[in-house]
Order: sequence, then structure tokens, then C-alpha cells
Amino acid sequence: MMRSVINQFLGLRLSGNCSVLVTQVRDKGHLSRPRLRNPQWFLRKEITKYNDLMTAENKQFVNEVGTNNFGVPAVIKDSLVKTEAPTANEAVWTPNSRRCGVIARKIGQYPLWLKNGERIRTTLLQIADNHVIKYIPPEEYLPAQVPKVANLHKRGCILVGSETTNPALLTKEYAGIFRNSGVLPKKNLARFIVSPEAQLAPGTPLTVNHFRIGDFVDVRGKTVDHGFQGVVKRHGFKGMPASHGVTKTHRRAGNIGGGGEKGRVWPGTKMPGHMGNRWRIIKGLRVWRINTKYNVMWVQGSSVAGPTGGLVYIYDTILPFRKNKEAPPFPTFYGEPQQDGDDLWYEQLHNFKSESITYENE
Repeated sequence: MMRSVINQFLGLRLSGNCSVLVTQVRDKGHLSRPRLRNPQWFLRKEITKYNDLMTAENKQFVNEVGTNNFGVPAVIKDSLVKTEAPTANEAVWTPNSRRCGVIARKIGQYPLWLKNGERIRTTLLQIADNHVIKYIPPEEYLPAQVPKVANLHKRGCILVGSETTNPALLTKEYAGIFRNSGVLPKKNLARFIVSPEAQLAPGTPLTVNHFRIGDFVDVRGKTVDHGFQGVVKRHGFKGMPASHGVTKTHRRAGNIGGGGEKGRVWPGTKMPGHMGNRWRIIKGLRVWRINTKYNVMWVQGSSVAGPTGGLVYIYDTILPFRKNKEAPPFPTFYGEPQQDGDDLWYEQLHNFKSESITYENE
């Protein structure tokens, strides 16, 4: 049909020296393709190591010192900058406030049971060694890639880092990001869009107490990279029979388009290609359980993107019916968390340490 309309349009006779130029554009659309490398403006992170002049004993000594001082901690470390809790006049929570998020690692899955006997599946996320690196006010925040956030010109940005690493392995430009933060260089960095009233001072630690049990969060992660895959694994095609005259088309896609006027492959057709390595956001996950000693939280479901040990970003949900009705720790939790080892359980969960069967004396 489109070709017929174009042919009729080109067949029109126009008076004068007017000319008609029609260009048919067939782009690939806005498909979320994986990015296998960082943009050009990213700072080079790791330096080139030359260990030719180091003996075996020196290499072993350097590895031991780096592991002891800059290993991945389970319990958060103290920052070099002591921050004080803001007063009520400085930070007041409103339903339209947007708090900072945290960086966590997906460490596994675990089942929990409700008090009525229902079994639920949860994912364990560990918030390891998170600190605020820098706050950028709204008038200075000019991102290279504009995020899809409402009223972005009224929002600021907080740079958060996680997992302290050895500064000797980093470049001078990358280590300069942490110069005025009061913390050692971090291995992972993330930016979170926040409200101006939710700003945090550099060096502020972020723990699992930033969230409460029963709250709903959004988790953003990158899916498992499976590489180039066929239609059977990538899209779940059934494939052709194994016998009865089928030759060399057992796992092929088959027909990908019709003939006639639309004799082309339509954009979005399910075909072989790269599978995984894409950012996905799971929204509205309830926090069922929290361990303040190791900074671990149990969230709803087992659909959090990424492999075990992968990085994820956690922040307050944007779903309108699951947003916080009461004020959370704003702008974050200040104070000493409990270190007695007891977990915080949601009221509908069955605590494994509590009695489930009682006997009465007759």
C-alpha cells in the first residue's frame, strides 16, 4: 500500500519549476542494543602494571598487603570525614522528595515463609562499603546523556562509590575524583538523581538502614551476557521436527516475511542475535528482611537482573501506589546500627528463631 501511494504521488504533474523529492528511510529503530565498551569520555580507570622488575617475594608481599587493606568488606568501614545528622529544618521529607540510592551485589536467592505457610522466593542483595563521593547541585548538573526524569532541571545528582580498592592500581585522573570526598578510591561508581533537600555531604556512609522493612524498591541491573544466540534459545522458538523430511532446519527461524508490496523484513522481527547484557529494571519489590551486621537485604522475587555476584542499583520505587506513605530515613540513616546480629523481619514473615509448634501440659 505504501508503495502504491508513493508511485501515485510521484506521478503528479506540478506547474512551474517545482520538483518533488521523496526519500524513504528505513532505520533500525530505537532498539536497546548492548554496549560492550564505555564511552570515549570515560576516564581510564586502571593503570598498566609492569612487574618485570619485581621478584616473586615482592609480588607475594604486594598481593597480601592489598588483600588485607583493600579487600571487599562485608561490614562498612569508617570514613575519613565525620558527618553529623542534619536538623529538622534542613531536611524535611515530602511525598515528592527523591532520595539517593545505593550500590549492591546480588549474592544469591533464598526462600522465606509467611506466617500462613505460604512460601515466597527472595533475592539477597549486599550493600558493601557505600559512601557518597560528590553532590552536584541542579544548576551545575549537565549530564552528557539526559536521563528520562521529570523536572530534571530541579534535580541534583549524587555520586556514590562502593568497594574500596587499592589506589596504586588506579590512574591519576580516576583517583582525582575522590580527592575532596574523604574516602579512599572506590571500585564502582554510580549516579543517582535526587531532590535538592535530599543532598548528602561527601563521605557520608550508606548502609542497609537506608531502607526499612516493608518498603518497596526498584532494582536496576544488567542481564546475563549469553553472546550471539539462535531463535530457539533467544526467543523460545519450538523449531522443526527431528525427522520426517526435515533437512538442516531443525533450529532455524523459518519464514521471516511475506511478499507483495510489503516484501521486506519488518523491524522488530525475532531473529538470531546478541542475547543479554542489557539494563533491566524490576520495579516494586518489597523488602522482607534486613541484616544490619552484614548489610544484606532480602527483596521480593527471583527476577533481579544479573548473575550471582553482579552489581545492581537500588532506590525507592517510582510506582505511584507503592511509594512511601510515611517518611523514610531522610536524607539517609544517621546513627549507629545495631550489631547484635538479630535480623529485622517483616511482620507477615515467619521468624525462624520463633516457636512454630507449642505443646501444652495436660
